[in-house]
Amino acid sequence: MSSVSSMTGYACADGKTPAGTVTVECRTVNSRFLDLTLRLDDGLRFAEPAVRERLQKRLTRGKVEVRMSLTADETALPTAVNQGALKRLLALQDAVLSADVNAEELSVAEILEMPGITAAPAVDRDALLAAVLTVLDQALDQLVAARQREGAALTKVLLGYCDKMAGVVKEVRGAMPQIVANLETRLTERLETALSSALTEKSTLTKEEVCDRIRQEVTLYAIKMDVDEEMNRLETHIAEVRRLLAAGGAVGRKLDFMAQEMNREANTLGSKAAAIEMTQASLALKITIDQMREQIQNFE
Repeated sequence: MSSVSSMTGYACADGKTPAGTVTVECRTVNSRFLDLTLRLDDGLRFAEPAVRERLQKRLTRGKVEVRMSLTADETALPTAVNQGALKRLLALQDAVLSADVNAEELSVAEILEMPGITAAPAVDRDALLAAVLTVLDQALDQLVAARQREGAALTKVLLGYCDKMAGVVKEVRGAMPQIVANLETRLTERLETALSSALTEKSTLTKEEVCDRIRQEVTLYAIKMDVDEEMNRLETHIAEVRRLLAAGGAVGRKLDFMAQEMNREANTLGSKAAAIEMTQASLALKITIDQMREQIQNFE
């Protein structure tokens, strides 16, 4: 079972290669998709396709920035001087010095930096690529571990929200019988007052018919305000969120969908609210769901 990961993380690793020391730095933040940005030194640009492929295998979502720098060491220093090129450069320098009295001679460092003056050791690109990918894997291991640690922390937060919503649902379920009873009592009293004029001597309605009409109206009203179905769906959605978090993997999009569905049920509960307790429960659920959705945006 894989762990749940956040999309936010940072890692850095370095290692020796045939061309010197390579340093890999990875930064990731939230994104709807996998968005890769690679910044490689000129000497490492040949490795970009392989680096991109490795990132796509290890990461699913997030805006990812990878920087790779190559620092030459003693193994990458030139091994010889091209005598022919050096003689031509010195001859050109003499010509410039004789033509311009203000011209200055090149330093040894400047001469060595001239193209073609030195012969650098040949680097095996396959060996260099293998070494670069090894360092990249080290950085990615650190990055994945960091994202998993944050994912574990976010999981605890989401489970806390689930517990809070489950508590609200439980309170509503427990209060509903009394809420319905109180509403039925008040509605019956109002209907009896409104229909009392029907029980006059000239009326064709019997007392039993009036009472039956009252019972019908009360029953219809009770059906309209019944929220048992919404409570059941909310409990199902909460259970699914817990299951997704326990299963692990890339669950961000699934969790976002579940939050939308829970918000739909909370809105329906609010639209059916016939008592202040139901209105408060709907508001509490919507606030908690909004808080949950903010955290879900961090999940891979």
